Amino acid sequence: MSGIRRPGLVIAGIVAALLAAGGGIGYGWLFRNNIKPDKPAYLYVPTGSSYEELLTQLDSIGLLKNRQSFQMVARLRHLPGHLKPGRYAVPSGTSNYTLTGKLRSGQQEPVRLRFNNIRTLPQLAGRISAQLEADSAGLVEMLQDEELLARYGMTPATAICLFLPNTYECWWNTSDSAIIERMYREYCSFWNEKRMDEAMSIPLSPQEVMTLASIVEEETNRPEEQPRVAGLYINRLRKGMKLQSDPTVKFALGDFGRKRMLYADLEVNSPYNTYRFAGLPPGPIRMPSLRAIDAVLNYEHHNYLYMCAKEDFSGTHRFTASAAEHAANANRYHAALNQRKIAR
Repeated sequence: MSGIRRPGLVIAGIVAALLAAGGGIGYGWLFRNNIKPDKPAYLYVPTGSSYEELLTQLDSIGLLKNRQSFQMVARLRHLPGHLKPGRYAVPSGTSNYTLTGKLRSGQQEPVRLRFNNIRTLPQLAGRISAQLEADSAGLVEMLQDEELLARYGMTPATAICLFLPNTYECWWNTSDSAIIERMYREYCSFWNEKRMDEAMSIPLSPQEVMTLASIVEEETNRPEEQPRVAGLYINRLRKGMKLQSDPTVKFALGDFGRKRMLYADLEVNSPYNTYRFAGLPPGPIRMPSLRAIDAVLNYEHHNYLYMCAKEDFSGTHRFTASAAEHAANANRYHAALNQRKIAR
């Protein structure tokens, strides 16, 4: 066992070297706080960073009280050749010994990655890259790679299905490919046997359920209405009727804030235009919430085929199975839009 380097002996050797180099000051350089109290609590070391780049960053943020003491300990602990990337917690009171140990071993703090209320892949990639080291352009490129997505049973149109809105604990320097792999595991966990059975009974695939859920969520933000809206669209799908959903046209136009659709808008030549093309669009028009997905899986059974926003702009809707009654509801709503001078 003579070849094993025991931690106690290593520390003793470092202390001895520091004492030899600077007398009693050496012990303080090793174990006393070397972090300014008013500085950030986290240090970010990008993948591929050199020790010299680390020093430049430490200088730029002014993290250290004494740069020379840190360099002395870092050299003695061979940090320049063993620097690990990551997000490191560096609270006030951290010594050079503790900090160099974290940076050598990769003892980083996890990130709580959050995303929801996402409409497009570039928006999703931007949200992720704002929280992780991942490059947004690279992530978008991967999420449009047909060959890669095929491994997960997805296409560029359904890639957003992999990302269920939630909070996930992960490392800051998680790679783009590892992010996708992690999200696929979460996707498979969410689509358990119960949900798969519910989807098959409609019948829709998981991606089709999420596509419909995205439409339902765009149609109403009222949780109590979502199962009813889902039931309405399922009725239309079963009858072979076009969905005629305004939010799908807004997605096709790339104009999500539009309050009023014009007849000319309904002619846009896009597979997402459910006024022109029957069935579901190629993929979700937003990242659906878990609540909206479950609203589709547990849709309300009724005979409604039409819905129209109420003219009081409460966010609720009138539902009917009658085309004539729907036309009357639409006239009331359009009159309210005119009264408020809402043209688009």
